[in-house]
Amino acid sequence: MTRRRKLRPEEQELWQQVARSADPLHKRPVRKPDAGEGAPKPLSGEKPAPRDPLSPFAMGERALPRTQTHVFPKTTADHLHEAPVSMDAKAFTKLKRGKLVPEARLDLHGMTVDHAHGALIQFILGAQMRGFRLVLVITGKGQREDPYDPMPRRRGVLKTQVPMWLKMAPAASAVLQVSEAHRKHGGEGAYYVYLRRRR
Repeated sequence: MTRRRKLRPEEQELWQQVARSADPLHKRPVRKPDAGEGAPKPLSGEKPAPRDPLSPFAMGERALPRTQTHVFPKTTADHLHEAPVSMDAKAFTKLKRGKLVPEARLDLHGMTVDHAHGALIQFILGAQMRGFRLVLVITGKGQREDPYDPMPRRRGVLKTQVPMWLKMAPAASAVLQVSEAHRKHGGEGAYYVYLRRRR
């Protein structure tokens, strides 16, 4: 067991200066050292500097704002909502509320990607030739994500591909607006396709 050595007078003086500048965690009465313990003599004319009162503050006010750590890719629905409205605004409002009735519909359920692409192009160009303005394309919502699937897989391929196909030639020249269908016409599993007038 090691014995503590007594502080020399200059060490004791230095310790007292440090102790005066520190704030105690818990307010306890300070025990004055006995005269026999080698208490340091107070410095002549030196008074402890008065501390500024604590200004009011809010917790975390100086903290840097948190940045978003996860950036999720936009869904097809997000892209369609952000797309500018190319058709008449009143007609678009009616369309979103399901007030307009599609004049024809195409169901792509069960089709392969290649077969669905050909069927979609033929349907859109044929509908425009017949003078239709609003058609419905049913893709289905796609399979739900499997939380136990060890590998991420593409779900709802047709739901993702159909809006892209409608923006490319030859369908792009016939399409004025693409929007997600109202619930009564299929909701997330279908698209309204508003066609241009035939010239």
